Amino acid sequence: MKSVLMVLIVGVLLCAVAFCGFYYWGTASHRGLLNQQAPELAWLKKEFNLSDTELMRITKLHDAYQPHCAEMCRRIDESGARLKTLLTATNAMTSEIEAALTESAKLRAECQRDMLKHFFEVSQTMPPAQGKRYLEWISERTFIRAHTGMSAMGH
Repeated sequence: MKSVLMVLIVGVLLCAVAFCGFYYWGTASHRGLLNQQAPELAWLKKEFNLSDTELMRITKLHDAYQPHCAEMCRRIDESGARLKTLLTATNAMTSEIEAALTESAKLRAECQRDMLKHFFEVSQTMPPAQGKRYLEWISERTFIRAHTGMSAMGH
C-alpha cells in the first residue's frame, strides 16, 4: 500500500513539474514582450515584422496620441453620464435628451475620426505592405465590427 501511495505522489509531482515547465516554456514569448520598452506596442513589432526604428516612430505617435485619447474618453464618459441622468428623470423623449444624443454622437464621431487619423499615421510609418495589412487588421477590429452590429441583429 505504501508503494502505491508513493507512486501516486511521485506521479502527481511529475505532472505538476511538467505542467509548470510547459507553461513557462509556452508563455516565454509573451513574457518577453512585457519586458520591452513599450510592452503595449511590442506585439506590433512581432506581428508586423517591424524594425526597432519603425517601432520607435510608432511609439512616439502612440505617446503623442494618448493624452488626446484620454481626453476624448473623458468627454464621452461625461456625455454618457449626462444622458443617463436625463433618461432616469423621465419616461418621454425631451429636447434635452435629443440634444444629449446629438452631442454624444458628435463626440463619438470625432473620436472615431481622430482614431482613424492616428491609425493612418501609424500605418504610414510601416513598410507599405505591412501598413496595408495593419489598416485592414485595425479596421476590422474597430470600425467595421462597430458598423455591422445593427445588421447582425436583424435590423
